[in-house]
Amino acid sequence: MDGTILVADDDRTIRTVLTQALTRAGCKVHATSSLVTLMRWVEEGKGDLVISDVIMPDGNGLETLPKISEERPGLPVIVISAQNTIMTAIQAAEADAYDYLPKPFDLPDLMKRAAKALETKRRAPIARNEPAVVPEGTDDLPLVGRTPVMQALYRLVARVMNTDLAVLITGESGTGKSLIARAIHDFSDRRTLPFVVAGAEELATLDGPATILSRARGGSVLFDEVADLDMETQGRIVRMLDALSDTAPRVMATCQGDLMPRMEAGTFRQDLFYRLGGVTLNVPSLRERVDDIPLLAEHFLARAERDGANPRRLSSSAMDLVRAYSWPGNVRQLENTIRRLVITSSEEEIGRSEVELVLGNQPEIEPLVGGGDGEKLSASVAKHLRRYFDLHGGVLPPPGLYQRILKEVEIPLIEIALDATGGNQAKCADLLGINRNTLRKKITDLDIRVTRRRKLM
Repeated sequence: MDGTILVADDDRTIRTVLTQALTRAGCKVHATSSLVTLMRWVEEGKGDLVISDVIMPDGNGLETLPKISEERPGLPVIVISAQNTIMTAIQAAEADAYDYLPKPFDLPDLMKRAAKALETKRRAPIARNEPAVVPEGTDDLPLVGRTPVMQALYRLVARVMNTDLAVLITGESGTGKSLIARAIHDFSDRRTLPFVVAGAEELATLDGPATILSRARGGSVLFDEVADLDMETQGRIVRMLDALSDTAPRVMATCQGDLMPRMEAGTFRQDLFYRLGGVTLNVPSLRERVDDIPLLAEHFLARAERDGANPRRLSSSAMDLVRAYSWPGNVRQLENTIRRLVITSSEEEIGRSEVELVLGNQPEIEPLVGGGDGEKLSASVAKHLRRYFDLHGGVLPPPGLYQRILKEVEIPLIEIALDATGGNQAKCADLLGINRNTLRKKITDLDIRVTRRRKLM
């Protein structure tokens, strides 16, 4: 790697680490904690690449980007920021940053991006008719995350927001699919035009599609949970999309699962599938981004305080429990739980016992998920049993099937319950709703191994 790199960050440790790593890679490095100094170097013609933090003592790094671009067109800038939100990624793209990385960043990854930036001769930035405008109220969007899966999603959103491609947003309930759609609209060049959510009832009427287009006026239309629409309504959407003019709205759709199996099963139209799938964005579940849970919890606590609630914080052990929970309802369930804790807690610090009480009273999530996409456990078991009978080639299985099947279900149920309760048989029996002596007998009869250990659940 060869070139001169300008580093601007108010964290001395980060400046030192970057200076040492880039110098060892063969680069010359000028490091500063001031945006004023950075701009002076840029104006003097120094540097082949800029690596800059966002929040600096003397200004905002994102606001400096247009000045750098005006002074030195084509000079690449890599933005690094501890503000791990989708808005930061989008604003960096709007300001024509070469790349964006969240803090804490992976040093080898940053080095690769820096090398690519030095090797790539950037085109001159396209002049914009108007500066990027951050819509009001976007600070309240819980699109927060520093995990790699969320950062990859943010970058993809930033790349597609000003295209005309249809966008299909997939993910479990409560992950924030509609918020992603809203962010794409609010930060795009259609931001001043309407954002319309097309409901099933409106689409079911003959003049529904025309009414939706009239309301959108070239803005954006979102078909929410498109997989739930019947075939007739899907046909209306296809005809609506085929009749779109050059001034048509941006088309987006959300779906809880993969549409491909539904299309193959004949419950989702193939022509609609290909019209909606210009770009597919998958919003990860909270289980896939565990490291973001504390960040989201703190975000919701801060929001509650802004809304007038008393200041609250989670104790270390309480946060550990929140982090360890499975969150089947995803971000929406986490937000509602934090709201309840803020209201019910009498102390500024929310303790572990309070979290245990609230999580223990969470309603069951229906349907109970089995092996398939959104499939009930009973349906999954039925599918397994049919296959079991089919494997016998028309001959009945050996007698005693009832007890064999119950044993197949009972063993993993007890093993998982024991694991969740750290091997505490009293807690496990209470969790299962059976007598402790009954549990002990089943453990012996089924030859289940019990290991006692500390568990966060």
